[in-house]
Amino acid sequence: MRASQPSNQLLQMLDLADFDLLRPHLATVELARDTVLGEAGATLRHAYFPHSGSVSITVSLSEGQMIEIAMLGRDGVVGGGAALADGVASADAVVLFPGAASMVEIPAFRAIAAASARFRNLMVRHEQVMLAHAQQSLLCNTLHPVEARLARWLLRASDLSDSKTLPLTQETLAQMLGVRRNAISLVANALQRAGIIHYTRGQIEIIDLRALETTSCHCHAAAKARQAALIGIRQ
Repeated sequence: MRASQPSNQLLQMLDLADFDLLRPHLATVELARDTVLGEAGATLRHAYFPHSGSVSITVSLSEGQMIEIAMLGRDGVVGGGAALADGVASADAVVLFPGAASMVEIPAFRAIAAASARFRNLMVRHEQVMLAHAQQSLLCNTLHPVEARLARWLLRASDLSDSKTLPLTQETLAQMLGVRRNAISLVANALQRAGIIHYTRGQIEIIDLRALETTSCHCHAAAKARQAALIGIRQ
């Protein structure tokens, strides 16, 4: 990584010429928890390249509930697909774990995409990755039990945070997975009794990563493999 380049993996993949096009337009911002970076149906003003923390991409259901369709962090960009299209967000994007990001205004993002086929193609491949994550999440939420879904979600969160300790409430987990809080409580208690996680109020620590991988369905590994094939990023 170049000394002046942020630790976002997409930005690291740019060659020097393309990064130099983007560099003057980047501003570093802090991502506070629960900050809304985009709302479904709203026009975006900025795209964000996180280099720490994570962002939850969610959709709202007619019953007033919401469910996460993807989670991204230093391996992605928030608003890139919308910037290449009409600038309107297709889903909500909310900061889940705090961190920092490189922010760029949408007009500058579009100008660079128009000037550089390499940059544009990288952003298109990233949107394919996001679609793959969303498809895998839909499949998982439809077919697999809550225990496997929770394990998959914790593995993804751990990948992005480089930490086995995650600041999470059971209520947040229930929202992300689209299940009732008592279902999360039952599963979390079972995983804790098995020595796989340790749960305290507002925090989950992964104790046995290998066992958590075994508990998870294949969806986590499948999404990672698809991401590696499309864009070359491996967590």
